[in-house]
Amino acid sequence: MKRTIILTGLIIAIASVSSFAQIVVKKSTKTTVVKKTTVAPAKKVSAVDIEEGKQLLAKNDCLSCHKVDVKVVGPAYIDVAKKYPATEANYDALTKKVIAGGSGVWGTVPMSPHPAINPADIKKMIEYILSLK
Repeated sequence: MKRTIILTGLIIAIASVSSFAQIVVKKSTKTTVVKKTTVAPAKKVSAVDIEEGKQLLAKNDCLSCHKVDVKVVGPAYIDVAKKYPATEANYDALTKKVIAGGSGVWGTVPMSPHPAINPADIKKMIEYILSLK
């Protein structure tokens, strides 16, 4: 009789431990791992480059759709500067966006492509825009 009680208790103990282990495994698969990523800031843009970017904007058709502090057809440059930190990745992405054109980020009105503008000049314009914070 003692043997049956001990054996039954042992089986119950093993069953409860194994079900506990399964619960732990299930909970551990639902654990969310958050990775901290850092974006390296862009190199310091000189005041000369910023001024040159401002002049390049005035020479091109940019100001027909954009203003510094007021939304016209496209977003105000200050709003663009608030949305995009001044990083090399953003300078490159926005330069490509200006060259290719497109829509969807700021609404449905498309920005016309500007493939004839030198990418280095566009980058200076972007550096000026992102300096407006």
